[in-house]
Amino acid sequence: MSAQNSAGIQTLLDAEREAQKIVQKAREYRTKRVRDAKAEAQKEIEEYRKQKDDEFKKFQTEHSSGNKKAEEDAGKDAESKLAEIKEAGGKAGDKIVQDLLRVVMEVKPEVPDRVTAPPAA
Repeated sequence: MSAQNSAGIQTLLDAEREAQKIVQKAREYRTKRVRDAKAEAQKEIEEYRKQKDDEFKKFQTEHSSGNKKAEEDAGKDAESKLAEIKEAGGKAGDKIVQDLLRVVMEVKPEVPDRVTAPPAA
């Protein structure tokens, strides 16, 4: 019986070794799949990031060109207003200077309406 027990024990040990090999292969396979999934996810993240960067650059280009146009329009408008002011100053500049000098040189002191005159003593 000892030969039979020995053969049974040997069969069990062989089965255990075979089971350990299967479990080890399953672990290796799972580890490989996890690494592959991680690499694939990283690749997808990079593609998504690149796509969003491209969208942002496109958005930025579209909207910055609109600002440039608005700046150009504002600059043209400011230049035209400045030209109008210079033209008006050129036409009436001498009269304005004369009026300012006349007002400064000819002082006419007046008592404001809200101030009462002191009683004459």
